[in-house]
Amino acid sequence: MKVTRTGQLAGLVVAGALALTGCGTDNNTQGATGGTPTGGSSSSIACATGDVKGAGSTFQKNIVAQWIKDYTAACSGATIDYQGIGSGAGIKQFSSGTIDFAGSDSTMKPDEQAAADKQCGSPALHLPVTAGGIAIAYNLKDVKGLQLSPASIAAIFEGKVAKWDDALIKADNPGTTLPSIAVTAVHRDDSSGTTDVLSKYLAATAGSAWTLGTGKELKWPASVQGASKSDGVTQAVAGTEGGVTYVEKSFVDAGSLSAAKVKNGAGEYAELSADTVTKALGGATVPASGNDLKVKYDFTNTTPGAYPVTAVSYEIVCSKGKDAAKQALLKSFLTYAVGDGQKDADATGFAPLPSTLVARVTTAVGTLS
Repeated sequence: MKVTRTGQLAGLVVAGALALTGCGTDNNTQGATGGTPTGGSSSSIACATGDVKGAGSTFQKNIVAQWIKDYTAACSGATIDYQGIGSGAGIKQFSSGTIDFAGSDSTMKPDEQAAADKQCGSPALHLPVTAGGIAIAYNLKDVKGLQLSPASIAAIFEGKVAKWDDALIKADNPGTTLPSIAVTAVHRDDSSGTTDVLSKYLAATAGSAWTLGTGKELKWPASVQGASKSDGVTQAVAGTEGGVTYVEKSFVDAGSLSAAKVKNGAGEYAELSADTVTKALGGATVPASGNDLKVKYDFTNTTPGAYPVTAVSYEIVCSKGKDAAKQALLKSFLTYAVGDGQKDADATGFAPLPSTLVARVTTAVGTLS
């Protein structure tokens, strides 16, 4: 896949401390506040040549595809391939040495980190490259503006809601006529960072209504259907009246689906957009020092208008590469992605990183050798 459309940049604010567990594990954190990233034109790219391969997160696939398209158009001697196979599968391939970088929407578990470090022969780093919201995507042709609370989302994906006019969903949608058709919930059946984020969100917000725990793979009830990767769940829901899944926003648009408004920590039903993702990241923190930039964020953020099911997506790379030419190309490409490439966020369904986080990532990328 080789694939930056230009979008209007939104200023992100990432600040404050978190009380609840996010994807990261670092305790030494600081807030990162900032506005619009600064970048030039594609002609300013410090091109490198050669080829690198990456795989993993389907969440980030569409914006990475755009970055690849624009970077390789400007840098004719470069070949970059990225395959959206799921965060878990990408991490496994990275740790086996078959790819040069892995995309992931969640940070590696200790055993995954150890395997990655061993393969690299140096610390493997988490580098945030983009941010976005996970949509609760549904197919109900006569229902627009569906509203869902954490308890309702938990019940849907635990298979405890049979019909769309269930009393629980009605309570979220006063004055809305809901059809008495079957709820067909679809989950990711591969090892998915998107599943990890959704499950952590529900564990933090739905209380006892969520019983499936957290992780990239869950023990789903038999009544909830499985499909592979973001494309698979999108296609399953697009072909099923009454279908519902969780997926990155660009797949909602591509599948002509609707995205529910989700109840946030302020008690509002927030719509998914770059602006509401920006607001949701208002409580996020990053490590105060070092180049392993695991972001923590607060799913219970009480900021008005914040869309709560929000995450950053990482590229996982070796701090010291075994192949100097590949590492030079990866370094050049990632510098572009977190710089000028952030202009593509809005147009591809994502939110740009805050300028201070861009600065931290750019510094970290600059240390790759």
